[in-house]
Amino acid sequence: MKQPAIYIMANKRNGTLYVGVTSNLVQRVYQHRESLLKGFTQKHGCKMLVYYEVGTSMKSAIFREKQIKGGSRKQKLKLIESMNLQWKDLYELICP
Repeated sequence: MKQPAIYIMANKRNGTLYVGVTSNLVQRVYQHRESLLKGFTQKHGCKMLVYYEVGTSMKSAIFREKQIKGGSRKQKLKLIESMNLQWKDLYELICP
């Protein structure tokens, strides 16, 4: 299912963060969790979905991703905790 979304993956609470954008959140998070994508998330073990937002268009999702990436770490942590205070893995919430 194509649905623009931005997301944040982490390796642990207050750990390494990765901000991404995708048109298929379930598939992309699965790829990160299973280390199917080479790169930053695989290298740093970012397998927990700790935050996501569903967008209205890919253009707006990319814009939002750039906003989040451009923000400070403190802003990212505040954003995560506004949705997920306990830093639970949200993957089960998005799976059909």
